[in-house]
Order: sequence, then C-alpha cells, then structure tokens
Amino acid sequence: MIYQSFAKVGLVSRSKIKVAILGVGNCASSLIQGLEYYKHDDIENGLISDVIGGYKVSDIEIVAAFDINKEKVGIDLSEAIFKEPNNTTKFSEVPKLNIEVKPGKTLDGVGKFVEDKIVLVEDSDKVIEELKESNAEILINLLPVGSEEAVKFYAECAIEAKVGFINCIPVFIARDKEWYKKFKDNNVPLIGDDIKSQVGATIVHRALAQLFSDRGIELKRSYQLNVGGNMDFLNMLEEDRLETKRTSKTSSVTSIANKGKGMDPDHVRIGPSDYVKWLEDRKKAFIRLEGEAFGGVPLNIEVQLEVWDSPNSAGVVIDAIRYMKFFTDKKDLESLDLVSAWLMKAPAKTSKDTDTLNKLHELTHQEN
Repeated sequence: MIYQSFAKVGLVSRSKIKVAILGVGNCASSLIQGLEYYKHDDIENGLISDVIGGYKVSDIEIVAAFDINKEKVGIDLSEAIFKEPNNTTKFSEVPKLNIEVKPGKTLDGVGKFVEDKIVLVEDSDKVIEELKESNAEILINLLPVGSEEAVKFYAECAIEAKVGFINCIPVFIARDKEWYKKFKDNNVPLIGDDIKSQVGATIVHRALAQLFSDRGIELKRSYQLNVGGNMDFLNMLEEDRLETKRTSKTSSVTSIANKGKGMDPDHVRIGPSDYVKWLEDRKKAFIRLEGEAFGGVPLNIEVQLEVWDSPNSAGVVIDAIRYMKFFTDKKDLESLDLVSAWLMKAPAKTSKDTDTLNKLHELTHQEN
C-alpha cells in the first residue's frame, strides 16, 4: 500500500458515512462492488489508503441513489448496477441492499448518441426531500460528461439539503468562483472537479510531464488520445459535451509542465478521441511527449495504457468520501481544497502532488 502512514495510527471506532449516489452507471457499479469487496478489513490490496482519519472503507454506507433510466429506477440498487447499458467488469457479488433507486431530473443528462439506448422515467421534484429523508451526509455526482445543467441543479440540491457534494465529472463547480463561494457561504462541504483515476492516462501523463520538468527537459509537444467503449465515450462523441473534459485533462498536465510555465496550446492535444463499442468499460490511452534535453537534443517518450475505466476511478472516490467526512468532522472545510488538488483533475487550487499529499498526511496524522 502506498500511504501506509495514513492507515494504522490511532485507529478508533467511527460512525458510518452516509452517502447518496447520483447516476447509477459503471462508476456507481464499481464503487458499490468495491464497498462489498473491502467490507472485510483484512483486505488492503488495491487501495490507496486503507484508513483515512480513522475511517475504513467498511465505514461507508450507501443510503440513497438517483437515476433517470426506467430499467434502473424503482428496483434495488444491487440489481440496478448491473442493468444495461452498464458494461464494466463484475468483480464482487453484491447482496440486496434494500435501497430503491429513485428518479432524478434529466435536464441535459442524456446526449444525442445515448438517448436511443435508454427509456427515461418522469422527472422527480423530490430530490432534496429524498436526500433529507435518507440522512445522507454526502452526495456523489457520477452523471455523464457534459451534463452542465443537471450538475448545477444537483449542486443546488446539495446546498439546500446541507449535504456535502463530491463532483466527479468535468462540469466546473469547485473551479467556478461563484459556485465555490456559494458552497462556502452556506458552509456545505465541496470536493471537485473531475475525479482522477488510481493509475489513469492523465496521472501517467502528469507524472511524465513532472519528470521532464524535474530533469530539465523542456516539454515542447504532447498528446494523449483515449478510446473506450462505455457510455461516457459514446456521450463524448458530441464535441460540445466534451469541452470541459478537454480543459480539465489538459490543465492537469500543462499546469505542471516546464516548471509551471505551461505549454504552447497549439502543441498539446489531450482528451477522449473515439468510441469503440467492443472495448466495453476498458479504456486505451496513447500518450506521447516530445522534449528537448541537454544541448537541445530531442528526447521523446511514448506510452500505451489499458485500464478498466470505472474501477480505476472508484478507488479514488472511496478516498474522497472519507476525506470529506474527516475534514467535516473537524469543521475544517478549507482543507478540502487540498483534497481536491490531490484527487481531482480540475481543482479550485492546484499544487504539486507530493506537497499536497505531505500536507494531507500531516493533517490526518495530527487528528490521530
């Protein structure tokens, strides 16, 4: 395990972290399977941190879920996560959870390439009421990329219900000054935007850009081209829905390139490139960095990466949940900016990963 120092110091019994899920797609499926997989505390492999501030994975409890797909709404969440068009890998048996998936509000949550794949339910105006009745403390946004109006609607619901909001997609809430201030003024916890993966294309790309910078290599040109076969990649065939995704992924890399000086925008291209149905929830990434080393001599790197997309992000969502609960318990919402910088591609405030992690370690260690 990478961050053992978070894990074993002063472990105490904690209350359950009550979580609501927005969007019962592949990411929700992987998250819920993961909660079942790690409910026995003797399993640590595959986790970034087994314990954060005293909270184990088994302390997370799903209490509500929302979707707009007729095949998923009205049935138990344990069944809904395996309904089509979900197509991620199944790595854990999930027992009945006794959580009925409730209808949400569609707005712009369904793109033109996806609308013929699902049957929509009638919109509900009871989201805030359902959040309050479930006693949820945190709402996790797992809506499709490009759901701008829908994300803002649910962000408002989180504020009204006084429920923490973890924005896992690249619609800018934490990064938007007005929304950031709105959450702060209402004393509602916020982490965002656009969840990283444990080891995803942007993490690898960012690490290589940092390596170039640390070793004095000027990064001149770069690309990251991604293909996949899940509904997100189908949605992102609409270039209009993809704009913030490109911005999020690109800024995550260029913000640390060349010792923070950035890159010529004409010399970098990062983001989803095409939909390949038979890949299902797998993502293939093709990454190239071209640099100039000692004496202006060329130095180039090419990397190919293949991952199951949704489990790769669920392992990070599990940490975001526990960090939010930990800092909320401490009434230290300012430190959630550090969490966003560590776990999100497009945070409100950026910093070097090692510096951010060291600070989080220090704050978590103090609690114990």
